[in-house]
Amino acid sequence: MEQEIKPAASEKRILGFAPNVFFLGLVSFLTDISSEIIFTLVPLFLANVLGATTTVIGFVGGLSDSTEAVFKIFSGYLSDKINRCKSLALFGYGFSALAKPFMLLANSWGIVTGVRFADRVGKGVRSSPRDALIANSVEPHERGRSFGLHKAMDSLGATLGLGIAAAVIYFTQSGSLTLELETYKTLVWWGIIPAFLAVLVLAVFVKEKHRPQTTSLKGEKVRFNFRNLFLGMDSRFKLFLLVMFLFTLGNSSDYFVILRAQDMGVSVLAISLMLVVFNITYTLVSLPAGMLSDKIGRRKVIAIGWLFYALVYLGFAVTQNQIGIWILFGCYGLYYGIVEGVAKAFVADMIPSDKRGTAYGLYQGVVGLTLLPASLIAGILWDRVGSAAPFYFGAVLALLAVIGLLVFIKEPPKKTPTVS
Repeated sequence: MEQEIKPAASEKRILGFAPNVFFLGLVSFLTDISSEIIFTLVPLFLANVLGATTTVIGFVGGLSDSTEAVFKIFSGYLSDKINRCKSLALFGYGFSALAKPFMLLANSWGIVTGVRFADRVGKGVRSSPRDALIANSVEPHERGRSFGLHKAMDSLGATLGLGIAAAVIYFTQSGSLTLELETYKTLVWWGIIPAFLAVLVLAVFVKEKHRPQTTSLKGEKVRFNFRNLFLGMDSRFKLFLLVMFLFTLGNSSDYFVILRAQDMGVSVLAISLMLVVFNITYTLVSLPAGMLSDKIGRRKVIAIGWLFYALVYLGFAVTQNQIGIWILFGCYGLYYGIVEGVAKAFVADMIPSDKRGTAYGLYQGVVGLTLLPASLIAGILWDRVGSAAPFYFGAVLALLAVIGLLVFIKEPPKKTPTVS
């Protein structure tokens, strides 16, 4: 039987949210400012400054995401075993912050891969325990709303980070069709500070939430055993992982969306502004989507988001003008805003509290590990078939995933809210 964690009745709410939810949102806000400034234009840095091929760029993007996935699986399992979500999250955010300054030294795609590897190790370590910490800090009926706020603050930080990046580009190389080395180094300098501020906020303001343990772990060594990962997991969750695998196989790195825009003759400054539009729509949609999922069910909302994705990818494949690219970037933000937070709340609905860290690790692990073959396939399709091919491929798999979600997975029953 599931043991839910009851939030302390004495906790003072911040803007109507649990303190941990708000401050973890602030941590993601600052981290995304940093990451968007430093890493969003990495595909242009690789292509324009270092001369990498699209297949290599796909490899770099896919490998970094897969590295993140492996560590998400382990950290989620570990957070359940040691019951220390904050400690793991703090290590992860700190490790990523320390890695970012090394982009100033990158003069080959191998070094870029190394820095991205280190950054993604940090993200992989922190993501699952952070998500478990959010889920364990609120009542079940608040999860959609809480994850919606987190994603909204996350994307708001990304929007501000991209705005800063656009300003730097405007004052250094406005109108240029390719990214220049000195411009990129300036971006890295601007991105370092908020990364370390995020670590400070997490260390000072976020409180550990110790879930009730069904068995004592005192004196036991934590052993990572792949055979035990799925013990006690709902069959719907396992089916959801299979459907996520299918969807993600066509959901290659966002590097390709940026490269597609440049392929259509869009300037570096315009690309950065398009990404701002993307994040604005992402921000505006995240919280309402989470609240809607609390009312009509997560499955329906996720299906709507994947349908948006299929239409957007089809649009990227067929569009022939820059106005179309602008519209598609905005619509792409709708997909992210609808799905990201809701999918995590959907996982929480299917999994008991003492397994959520592991479940988030498995969920994000499946997504991340699939991104490597997805990005390699996209890179090969781009180089050998054409720049539109990866987007046709992604649209078809997204439609198949929608069918799988609606036909094979039932909505988990809603739990009655507990009273502190």
